[in-house]
Amino acid sequence: MIKIALALGMEVLSYTLEAPPSGGGVTYVTLEELLQRSDYVTLHCPLTPETRHLINRDTIALMKSSAFVINTARGPLIDEAALIEALQAGRLAGAGLDVQEVEPPAEDNPLYDMENVILTPHMGWKGLETRQRLIHILAGNIKAYLAGSPINVVS
Repeated sequence: MIKIALALGMEVLSYTLEAPPSGGGVTYVTLEELLQRSDYVTLHCPLTPETRHLINRDTIALMKSSAFVINTARGPLIDEAALIEALQAGRLAGAGLDVQEVEPPAEDNPLYDMENVILTPHMGWKGLETRQRLIHILAGNIKAYLAGSPINVVS
């Protein structure tokens, strides 16, 4: 994602709970600054008690009304009720969601009818490169098992 954004001439801001790496064309900022300055906020983090509802009424209030939220990570990172409210009120320009707070989502979920929302069925991980990597890992696991030294063993 970073490489694509940089290739498009975007300034890339990032927030992390861990010590940020140096370089790479990324500027590390606080979450508040990231939300206030960003035109596109993409989520790339695990779901933990600390990240649940990372995007909520309070954090949305910090964002530009012209901003877009993109979530291909975990649905509960976003408080969906707060997101819907903000989208309907014009406090956010739009959202792209590959995951939702509850899966499968309810048939009457308002996100289905919003012109400023793009939904995909939790398939963001299914790109060609990912599939090739999975096949490579699988082949390595089979070879190791047949050689008598299985890897990634779970007891």
